[in-house]
Amino acid sequence: MKAVGSQRLSLDAIRSCLEGVIPATVATCSAEGVPNATFVSQMQYVDARHVALSFQFFSKTRDNVLANPQVSALVIDPVTAAAYRLELLYLRTETAGALFQSLKAKLAGIASHTGMANVFKLQGADVYRVLGVERVPGPELERPPAARNLLNALRSAGLKLAECGDLNALVDQVLALLGSEFGIEQAMLLMPDEDGRRLFMVGSRGYASSGIGSEIALGEGVIGVAAQYRTPIRISHMSSDYVYGSAARASSGGAAEAEIPFPGLAEPHSQLAVPLLSGGRLLGVLCVESAQDLRFSYDDEDALVTLASLLAQQVSLLQQQADCGAATHASAQAPAPSASAAGQALELRHYRSNDSVFVAGDYLIKGVAGAILWKLLREQQAGRCEFTNRELRMATDLRLPEVSDNLEARLILLQRRLAERCPQLVIEKTGRGQFRLRVERALRLLEAEP
Repeated sequence: MKAVGSQRLSLDAIRSCLEGVIPATVATCSAEGVPNATFVSQMQYVDARHVALSFQFFSKTRDNVLANPQVSALVIDPVTAAAYRLELLYLRTETAGALFQSLKAKLAGIASHTGMANVFKLQGADVYRVLGVERVPGPELERPPAARNLLNALRSAGLKLAECGDLNALVDQVLALLGSEFGIEQAMLLMPDEDGRRLFMVGSRGYASSGIGSEIALGEGVIGVAAQYRTPIRISHMSSDYVYGSAARASSGGAAEAEIPFPGLAEPHSQLAVPLLSGGRLLGVLCVESAQDLRFSYDDEDALVTLASLLAQQVSLLQQQADCGAATHASAQAPAPSASAAGQALELRHYRSNDSVFVAGDYLIKGVAGAILWKLLREQQAGRCEFTNRELRMATDLRLPEVSDNLEARLILLQRRLAERCPQLVIEKTGRGQFRLRVERALRLLEAEP
C-alpha cells in the first residue's frame, strides 16, 4: 500500500474508475447555493475530455445541473481503491444515438447484476466536459501487471490477417487469433444480409454448437445494437436484457420456418460487440463473451475496435478480389457419384416461399444461401460442377441486389453449413472468384409446396 499526494491527471489515466463497479459520487449546487450530493450508477468515458453520466430520475441533482452546470464528482478505482476528484461542466443530454445505446447497455448489465433491473431505466446520457482530474490524497493498493500486452497482440494479429488469401481463411484466422493472442475463449463473427436488417453467423469459437447460419436482427442484443448504431457495445456484468434467448429458439412452425439456434453463453457476465466498418459501410460485427465479470476493459475495447478495423479492411479487399479475374462461366462436367453411392440417393427438398432447403427431412439453410444451393444443385444435375461468383451475381433468378450483395459471405456460410450438416456436398475454392461443387452421393431433388 502506498500514499499519494494531490496531483493533476488526465482522464485517460483513470478510465478503470469508470467501469461502474463503484458508483460515482456527484455533488451539485442549486441556483441559490444549496449543495446536494448523490450516487450515480454509471459514469462513462466518452473521449479524453468528456464523460457521460446516466440520467435516470427527475431528481434534485437533475434540477441543480440544469440551473448550475458546474459539477464535482468523486470516482474510485475498483482495483487500487485510489480516489479521484473530477471537475465537470454539463453540456447536453442525449436521448438517442450511439452514446445513449452504449450507456444503456452498460447500465442494464449493472442493474441486472445488482438486482435492480426494474429500477435502472435510462432517461438520457448527460454529457460533461472534464475541466480537471485530481488525485485525492490517501493510501492505495499496487496495481497488478496486465495479463497481456494488447499492443503486441494487435501487431501479431494484424500481420497474420494480412496473409489471408480468401474470406474463408480470414474468418478462421481472426477467431483463432482471439484465442491465441487475446486469451478470449468465446467469440462470434456475423455479417449483414442483403437488405441490411439482419446479421448471419459465419464463424464462432468456444460454443457447443457453432450456430453457422443463425441470424439476429439489428437492434437485438449487444450484436444488433452495435450493428444498428455503428458503435462498440460493452457490458461488464450479467444482463438479462442482452441474453439471446429469443434468437436461440427452436421453430414451432412448419418445416419451411425452421431456424438455426443462435449460440452464446447461457449467462454471459461480460460481452463486447464491435462493428466492422469500411467507408461507412457495415461489413459485420465481431462479438466476444465471457462468464467472468469485468472481463473486458476499456483497453480491451480499444484493442478489439482496432482489430475490427484491420479485419474490415481485409474483408473489403478480399470481397473485391473475389469478383475480379474470374471467367463469366465455368462449364466443367460434374463427375458421376461412385458406384457404391449411386444407389443411395440423398433427398433434398426446396421450399420456394423462403428458399429453405431440407436434407433427408432435416433443415439445412434458407434465404439467399438456400437459393444459391438449389441453383448449384440443379446445375450439377444437368452436368456442371464448376462455377464463378460472377455468374451467380448475374443470375436473375437469385435476385441479388446490385449493391452490397455479400455473395462471398453467403458462399462461406453455405460451405460451412454443408460441412456441418451435409458432408456429401462440398464447396471447394478453385481460384479467385471460382469454386467447385463436389457431390459424393446420388441426389434426389424435390420442389415442395410452400
